[in-house]
Amino acid sequence: MTIIFFSFSFFRGEFSLILHCKKEHTLSRHWKPAMHFPEWLRSLRSSTGLKGSESEDLWSLLPSLPLSSSFSLLPSSVLGLGALASITAYWLVTRPRPMRPPCDLKAQSVAVNVSEGRRSAILKDDTLLEFYYDDTRTAYDMFQRGLMISGSGPCLGFRKPGQPYEWISYAEVAEQAQVLGSGLLAKGCQPNPEQFVGIYAQNRPEWIISELACYTYSMAVVPLYDTLGLEAMVHILNLAEISVVICDREEKAASLLENKENGTTPKLSCLVLFNDFSQAFVERAKSCEVEVLKLEQLMVSWGGGRSHLNVPPQPQDLAVVCFTSGTTGTGSFEIQQDDVSISYLPLAHMFERMIQVSMFCYGARVGFYQGDISLLMDDIKTLKPTFFPVVPRLLNRIYDKILGSVTSPFRRALLNYAVKRKQAELSSGVVRNNSLWDKLVFNKIQESLGGNLRFALTASAPISPAVLSFLRATLGCLIFEGYGQTECTAGCTFSMPGDCSTGHVGAPLPCAMVKVVDIPEMNYYAKNGAGEICIRGPSVFRGYLRDPEKTAEALDRDSWLHSGDVGQWLPNGTLRIIDRKKHIFKLAQGEYIAPEKIENVYMRCVPVLQVFVHGDSLQSYLIGIVVPDPEVFVDWAKDRGFVGSYEELCQNPDVKKAVLEDMNAVGREARLNSFEQVKDLYLHPEMFSVANGLLTPTLKSRRADIRRHFQEQISSMYSKKAY
Repeated sequence: MTIIFFSFSFFRGEFSLILHCKKEHTLSRHWKPAMHFPEWLRSLRSSTGLKGSESEDLWSLLPSLPLSSSFSLLPSSVLGLGALASITAYWLVTRPRPMRPPCDLKAQSVAVNVSEGRRSAILKDDTLLEFYYDDTRTAYDMFQRGLMISGSGPCLGFRKPGQPYEWISYAEVAEQAQVLGSGLLAKGCQPNPEQFVGIYAQNRPEWIISELACYTYSMAVVPLYDTLGLEAMVHILNLAEISVVICDREEKAASLLENKENGTTPKLSCLVLFNDFSQAFVERAKSCEVEVLKLEQLMVSWGGGRSHLNVPPQPQDLAVVCFTSGTTGTGSFEIQQDDVSISYLPLAHMFERMIQVSMFCYGARVGFYQGDISLLMDDIKTLKPTFFPVVPRLLNRIYDKILGSVTSPFRRALLNYAVKRKQAELSSGVVRNNSLWDKLVFNKIQESLGGNLRFALTASAPISPAVLSFLRATLGCLIFEGYGQTECTAGCTFSMPGDCSTGHVGAPLPCAMVKVVDIPEMNYYAKNGAGEICIRGPSVFRGYLRDPEKTAEALDRDSWLHSGDVGQWLPNGTLRIIDRKKHIFKLAQGEYIAPEKIENVYMRCVPVLQVFVHGDSLQSYLIGIVVPDPEVFVDWAKDRGFVGSYEELCQNPDVKKAVLEDMNAVGREARLNSFEQVKDLYLHPEMFSVANGLLTPTLKSRRADIRRHFQEQISSMYSKKAY
């Protein structure tokens, strides 16, 4: 008969399974192995460095075999032992390995003797990181580094409806930027950082090419966007003395031209458009001494497309003037040349800008959405990004869709169990998308985002710990949370790779020192580890353009940037955002209210899609404007005995009462004080959006505009008797 012997060799941390086959005629029927199975398993554990829990996991795969010390193998069991050995070897080789965090996750930041500030534990000393690469010190340098790495490799992607992505190479982008920059010089722009060029367009490759054209000749970029409003747009154009604005469509250019016609922006002299425009618009512009050009015309306006020699900027030169606030973070994950990012967040904001220059630095790719947010998921499926910059509102929508798609009790139980198993892996540092649960349960979820995600970054607002933990499990990728502001350019804190905990925004980045300072009126004190968040370091901005008074309000004499946010240091050295200083107000009884904190709590309520909490010092209680989630609201109401269309339910006072009760229950779970709970609300059937002027381009509430828009409803709610 043929007997198969199994032996193992352990070399350099890996197992190899060796099969020896030979003919054997004399094997006794009553042969027993020299080593009992439990002893073999113990020796296997000691020889491979297996932890006890790992060997128990291995044994759990084979529950039918006894572990008694008297267990021995009969000849009929030899094949069973061979199968066991094969399974063991396969499991040891393929079991997931936990990632190694860059520092001790129990001590992610270090206190320094600078007014109780803290720095990243990644740093060797108190010297903050100013440049990651010595030869890469400007945004221009970052793209040049990517050009050197990728050359003719893909850089900027775009697509037409129903078509695959088309790509422009790094070399082509660099060449077009140089030619376009030369065209700007031909129109009178000066190659220095005092020359400001406006860009007023949606995300698309021409936006980036225009930006790089400015950097190639040391000019500064001033991004403009739709919701700034007429007054703000005029102020920006005049403050920066902008003569040239690059636009995407005639409609946007026409709004700028109207200001020129009114005499409010006298410096404006040239409009450059990506898209075609009418001859009537050209004649209209000519009548007020404004030249209108197609982008291609500007690119050949200097010597038939020839270029000036580059005039690259210096590290101390101004690169961009942003008239907005936002949140961003760039952390310690490793971007690779084959990474792909989806661009849909506004390029007028620092979050998206820092994502893109980071991608360019490594020769990676950026694909742009079609410009229609309703088609974003289709763009993502087509592009198959590896990196997904995202805001919490979108993650909340993904979370709600996943839960809403699970209708049967069995499927919900299976989903919950699979999430718990994946979360158990995350707690041990294992991040993967190829487990059994990924293949059985999460595959469709991951495919809806292209199926290739390696990491995502959420910023701009706090995200619910439950949502973050759930999506880390279901998406099978790293999800980082960052915090910062436009005024500190690339963020100031970032969650660590390998840290699966939630409820914080990570530790200080290597480029930033972070501290908290007292806010006595809100009862926050630095000695207790809580207060207003302040940032200092090379990433902090110089100040507001030609506005020393406002600059002095933001930057103190020791160069600390005061954020207006309230943070708390956690024992592991990470920062938690707990409140907001800038939007606080008092109720009539003297209690301070931070509405954004309360809104973030109410967003966890199932029927609530958007919420605005309002109060003032003349009233003793809070009220709310709530937009129910159209995807779940009707079914949610039906489960409670209410039937009707979405609009009819919004007008039903009993439904409003049920929503209010649900919100207050969520508020109690989050330990909101009684005075922090809304006492009345108005259900509104239309979403807050950028288009209707109630959200900023980064999807933050425009609080003053929402208050004005719903003044009638607010007055009506306060006209009722006090609660």
